[in-house]
Amino acid sequence: MKILIVSEDKPFLKHAGSIFAGTGHDVTTTPGTAADLRTLVKSLGPDLLLLDGRDDVMLDLAGIERTTLQCPGVAILLLTTMRTPAFLIDAMRAGVREVLPSLHPGELLAAVERAAAKLTASWTASHGKVHAFVGTSGGSGTTFLATNFGYQLAQTHKVLLVDLNLQFGDALSFLQDAKATTTIADLARDINRLDAPLLQASAIKVTPTYSILAAPEEPGQATDITPEHIDAILRLAVTQYDFVLLDMPRIVDAMMMTALDQASTIFLVLQASVPHLRNADRLLSVFRSLDYANDKIELLLNRYDKRDDITIDRIRRTLGAHQIHMIANGWRQVSTAINQGVPLVQVERKHGVIRSLSELGDTMVPVLDPHVGLFDRLFRRA
Repeated sequence: MKILIVSEDKPFLKHAGSIFAGTGHDVTTTPGTAADLRTLVKSLGPDLLLLDGRDDVMLDLAGIERTTLQCPGVAILLLTTMRTPAFLIDAMRAGVREVLPSLHPGELLAAVERAAAKLTASWTASHGKVHAFVGTSGGSGTTFLATNFGYQLAQTHKVLLVDLNLQFGDALSFLQDAKATTTIADLARDINRLDAPLLQASAIKVTPTYSILAAPEEPGQATDITPEHIDAILRLAVTQYDFVLLDMPRIVDAMMMTALDQASTIFLVLQASVPHLRNADRLLSVFRSLDYANDKIELLLNRYDKRDDITIDRIRRTLGAHQIHMIANGWRQVSTAINQGVPLVQVERKHGVIRSLSELGDTMVPVLDPHVGLFDRLFRRA
């Protein structure tokens, strides 16, 4: 395990480092305080951090909290003489794994082993895939495709959809006619307690295997959510779900980039029209500036009709070498499903849109029998 020890006391650094001699851990010691943690953690990438906090005046729990929010995978041990119940609670809320009263070798090594056991358990946990859906224009059908695709994946996998249209998101309404009792804003307010049970309790269960982390009910609550919150939520979500789907806004900001950085695939949703092509081209330019590889971005051509004026060849010439998935045109049935607040499959079981989304799912999920796709596995009759 990679261990970083931070202190302003050079003799302390030397003594602390010697305790780990012969343990097999990769130990780095460096001068610094809690204010330096974010920079040190990002540059050195430790699994565990031991911070010397014996100087109560200099001890900065806010600096520790900023570090744990941005780097939730790092376990922090804090050495301090402060032992009041109020301080211990504040330290826990800041993300400290354990508070040690002294540099006793036995106690320190035991704490490290406890932290290592928890880290190993999280490393061996299942690691799901993140797929982001980004529309090129209003009305492109992004939320409908993301929510219904998630519903189909959830027939055979555990799925979480995160509604990142933070001001006017309505993904939940595409699947059920009810308001969210908790939203991503509530989770952000409790981010210091973020763990698997809290994440699952904050998401709304549509089915036993499909949950939605809803957008805030009030647009003003979006300002309480930061990119660090999103980063921490997604890093935890992939350890709890097979697939994490992101319903994204068409806004290029720090929030969007934080989410897209974690995505395995970005599905750019467009229709066969000049405005959609123009906006898609602009978004692709942004993605290139962020150094996203071409194979990370795939196109979802919604409401596809081979008689459209804008042909597949023209789309390829305009947007380049990206995989294109065609989604059938089913405006009437899709509108009925949206108006009723139910998945499309409950309106028409074997609609062409369902088959298109199932074929998309087959590109992500290994198929044991190449002759039997997701659509057939889900909807074949007994």
